[in-house]
Amino acid sequence: MDSFLSSLSSVTPFLVTLLVLILFLEQISYLRKKRNAPGPNMVLPFFGNAISLVTQPTRFWELQAELAASVGISVNYIIGRFIVFIRNAELSHLVFANVRPDAFALVGHPFGKKLFGEHNLIYMFGQDHKDLRRQLAPNFTPRALSTYTALQQIIILKHLKSWERLSSELLAEPISLRLFVREMNLETSQTVFVGRYLSREARDKFRDDYNLFNTGLMKLPFDLPGCAFRNARLAVERLVETLTDCSAQSRKRMSEGEEPSCLIDFWMQETVREITESKTAPPHSTNKEIGSYLFDFLFAAQDASTSSLLWAVTLLDSHPDVLRKVREEVSRIWSPESDALISANQLREMKYTQAVAREVVRYRAPATLVPHIATEDFPLTKSFTIPKGTIVFPSVYESSFQGFTEADRFDPDRFSEERQEDVLYKRNFLAFGAGPHQCVGQRYALNHLVLFIAMFVTLLDFKRHRTDGCDEIMYCPTICPKDGCKVFLSRRCPAYPNLSPN
Repeated sequence: MDSFLSSLSSVTPFLVTLLVLILFLEQISYLRKKRNAPGPNMVLPFFGNAISLVTQPTRFWELQAELAASVGISVNYIIGRFIVFIRNAELSHLVFANVRPDAFALVGHPFGKKLFGEHNLIYMFGQDHKDLRRQLAPNFTPRALSTYTALQQIIILKHLKSWERLSSELLAEPISLRLFVREMNLETSQTVFVGRYLSREARDKFRDDYNLFNTGLMKLPFDLPGCAFRNARLAVERLVETLTDCSAQSRKRMSEGEEPSCLIDFWMQETVREITESKTAPPHSTNKEIGSYLFDFLFAAQDASTSSLLWAVTLLDSHPDVLRKVREEVSRIWSPESDALISANQLREMKYTQAVAREVVRYRAPATLVPHIATEDFPLTKSFTIPKGTIVFPSVYESSFQGFTEADRFDPDRFSEERQEDVLYKRNFLAFGAGPHQCVGQRYALNHLVLFIAMFVTLLDFKRHRTDGCDEIMYCPTICPKDGCKVFLSRRCPAYPNLSPN
């Protein structure tokens, strides 16, 4: 023992010197990459500012935006990785337009490839990506969207009734909508995407695994037993396995000539048709690959939609004039007494409600950041080159407050046919991304938001339970009101409609 301690004491100075040297070189490497860009001049070894990112994400990104105000970018250091935050809309476009092997790779999450797996739509480039986007087109035709809107309305009605019933039982206590909206959206996604192929038991397991995945998104990326990140990664594997089985069931049913009833059916119907005509399967059409892509859809739709629905309630409550106009428009077009679903034509007639939905998405872009990784050094500006390996964060949230008239004001009329700010400032409206990876399901997402707004304000009276800071932004992982959107609900219509998909 004495000899071991003696040996240890003799090498300790060398180990300490080596550690100091490593830390010094880490700081030098960071400062070389930083150059003159705004950002901290000193960072904690390895961790950098990861602790503040995890514990106070809203404040962390606010500080990055403030630092970027003068030149459009700022930098930082997180878990051994140099990061660049992009505030300027045109610089964000430059990143979105250069998703290719020798520039940027879209990752969706700073450690997304490890979390989501290899078969993932967001990691694809070039012709492979174009081919897959072409295969996705039949999933979002007017016929397909009409099928989805019927399912969406039936699920929305079911949940609105349950929320109102719970609120009436609690009397003087408000209910927090965040988890309720999330549950509604998960059921909607399950039903619209894979429908009958997911059993009741599978849906319950699916919900539990998705909760594990959601929790892991906001934690440090320690892939160790018991850690939230490891639990999330394993949950994704199980979710993809479930969706792969749904793909196989749909393929069999569509091969037998059945009519499609959900998104995977429309996808498989087209896949089966191509196989029949060309005698070869289209690329990226195995059940495992399609199961992985279905998970991409779920991830894209679930939390972003929850964010938008919560902000819609919050903003309609704080803007009674907008709420009044929405109710007037919807009442002219659809009545719950009709016991009829809102048709595709009626949905198109709701011009003002559509404008409200678009303004909600602009004013509170749900996925505020779209992470990319620089695969090579990339000259972003004349004076700053993004080093290879950097995680780049174009901020679609900050872009939404540039260009638009009185951008800090919630104003749905900016999307009216008279003002057309969606056309004038199109390059600043980046909530659905831009370039080759622009969101393929944005019409579906907007339809869901419009349907929810129309039904929520028509069927229910609501009042926000307002407290100090209740409308501040919280990351979970998309943004939502800090209080989870607490409301009092009561029935507004004489009787709930009796809706049927047929």
